[in-house]
Amino acid sequence: MHHNLSLITTIAAALGTGLLFGYIATRLKLPALVGYLAAGIIIGPATPGFVADTVLAGQLAEIGVMLMMFGVGLHFSLDDLWAVRKIALPGAILQIGFATALGMGLALYWGWSVGGGLVFGLALSVASTVVLLRALEERSILDSLNGRIAVGWLVVEDLVTVLVLVLLPALAVPLGGSLPAAAQHEAGGSLWTTLAITLGQVAAFIALMLVVGRKLFPWILWQVARTGSRELFTLCVIAAAVGIAYGSTHYFGVSFALGAFFAGMVLRESALAHRAAEESLPLRDAFAVLFFVSVGMLFEPAIIIQQPLKLLAVVFIIVFGKSVVAFLLVLLLRYPAKSALLISASLAQIGEFSFILAALGLSLGLMPAEGQSLILAGAIISIALNPLVFHTLTPLERLLGLNSKLAARFERTTDPLAMLPMSVPQEQLSGHVVLVGYGRVGRRIADALEAQGIAVVVAEQNRELVDALRQRGIHAVAGNGGETSVLIQAHVARAAMLVIATPDTFEVRAMIETARTLNPHIQTVVRTHSDSEAELLRSERAGEIFMGEQELAKGMSAHVLAQFAQKQQRPH
Repeated sequence: MHHNLSLITTIAAALGTGLLFGYIATRLKLPALVGYLAAGIIIGPATPGFVADTVLAGQLAEIGVMLMMFGVGLHFSLDDLWAVRKIALPGAILQIGFATALGMGLALYWGWSVGGGLVFGLALSVASTVVLLRALEERSILDSLNGRIAVGWLVVEDLVTVLVLVLLPALAVPLGGSLPAAAQHEAGGSLWTTLAITLGQVAAFIALMLVVGRKLFPWILWQVARTGSRELFTLCVIAAAVGIAYGSTHYFGVSFALGAFFAGMVLRESALAHRAAEESLPLRDAFAVLFFVSVGMLFEPAIIIQQPLKLLAVVFIIVFGKSVVAFLLVLLLRYPAKSALLISASLAQIGEFSFILAALGLSLGLMPAEGQSLILAGAIISIALNPLVFHTLTPLERLLGLNSKLAARFERTTDPLAMLPMSVPQEQLSGHVVLVGYGRVGRRIADALEAQGIAVVVAEQNRELVDALRQRGIHAVAGNGGETSVLIQAHVARAAMLVIATPDTFEVRAMIETARTLNPHIQTVVRTHSDSEAELLRSERAGEIFMGEQELAKGMSAHVLAQFAQKQQRPH
C-alpha cells in the first residue's frame, strides 16, 4: 500500500542534514547555525540531488517560529518591556525609519518603484528575534539589562512589522501595486475603513490576551500540573503556544509569531513558567533547526554571481548601516557605549519577518522577484556573519576602555543621571554602602538597609530605575559599575562597604580592584552563580561571597534543624 511520506521525508532530511552540517560547522569553530543554513541549501531546489518539500518545510518553519517566539514571551514580561520602554520604543522606531530610508534609497537608485523600495527598506530594517535570542542565550546575557533592552528593542520592531503586514494590503494600490481578486473583494471599503478594522483587530487581540489570557491560561496550566502527569503538562504548554498563535492569525489577523509571543507572556504570569520553559525547550530547539534549514532551502546561489554588487550593498546596509545608526541612537538616549555595542550587534542581521515582508511585497506586485532573492541572500549572509559581529564586541569594549579620550567622550559626563546631585549632604556620603545592581536581589538589600537607616548609593545601568530611585529620595547613579567613573560618582572612596548584587559577574573583579584602589579598607560583598566563580573570587580575596543555591541550602537546613530541636524539647 502506497503512502505519501513527504512530511516524514522532509523532517528526516532536514534534521539529518542539519545534524551533519551543524557538527561540521562546530568542528570548524563556526556557529552550528551556519551548518543548518548550509544543510537547507543542500536539500533545497537550487542544488542537484535530493530535494525536500519546500511547502512542508515552510510550514514546519512556521511552527519553529511559533515555539521560539513562545520562548521569548516566557522570558520577557510586560514589566520588562515597560522597564526599557524609554530606550526600546523611540530607538526601535527611529532605527526602522533610518534603515528603511537607506534601503529605499538604494532601491530607487536601481530604478524600482516607491512601493517596492518601501517594502525592500522595511525588510532590511527589522532584525530576527530568533537569531538574537540564540546569540544572547549562548553568551548567558539574556537576563542582563543589555539583553532585556535588545529583546525589548526587537519586540518593538516585531510589533511595528506586524502593523506593516496588516496595513500593506490596504496601501498596495496607492503605492503602485495590485491586489489579488479575492483580496480586492475583501478590501471593498475605503482605505481608512480598512486601516481602522485592521488596527481594531490587533488592539482587540492584545486586550483579550492581557485581560483574559493573563488569568485564564496560567489557571489552566496549574490545573493540568495538579494531575501529576509530565507529558500532559508538556502537551498543555505546546498546545497553548500553537493554539493561541493559530487563533491570533485566524480570528484577529495577527501574525503567528506575535500570537505565540503573547502566549508565552501570559503564561509567564504562572508560578510554573520556569517549568513550562524547561519542558518545551527540546521541541523548541528541534523546530529551530527546521526553521533555519527551511531558510537555506529558499536560497538561490545564482544571485551571488548575477548581482554581486547589489548583494554587497544589501549586506552593507544590514550589517553596518543600521548598526551604526542604532549605536548612535543609543548614545543619544544617554545609555553606555557597552549597551550601544550590544544592541548594534543584535541588529546586524535580518530574519523571519523580512522573509514574510518580501513574500507579501512580491504577491502585491510592489517588489520585483530580484528583491526577494536579494533579501534572502542578505539574510543568510548576515545570520552567518552575526556571531563574528558579536565576537568583535570584546575588542571594541577594550578599545573604548583603553583609550581614555574615547572613553570619556562616550561616558557622557554631562548626563545628569550619571552624577549625584550637588545638593546631597556630604555626611550622608561617608561610611555608606555602595550597592551595584538594583534587580531582584539588589532591591531587597536596599530595602533592608533603608529600614535600618543605613545610607546607600545605588549604581544601576537602567536609567529609568535610577530616575525612579531619585524621586523616592534614594541616592543613585546611572552607569556600569565596572567603569571607574561610576564608582567614583558613588563616592566609593568614602564608603564602608561595596555590595555587588548584579547577576553580571564578568566585571566583578574590575569593580573590586577599583574600589580597593580608591579605598584600601573597604569591605566587599559579592553575589555569584557557580562554584568555579566563587573559587576564583576566593583565591583573589574578594571578601564575602554568596552563592544562590548555597545560601538557599543553608536557610532550609537551619529551618529543618530548628524544627527538630523544638520537637525534641517538647515534653512527650
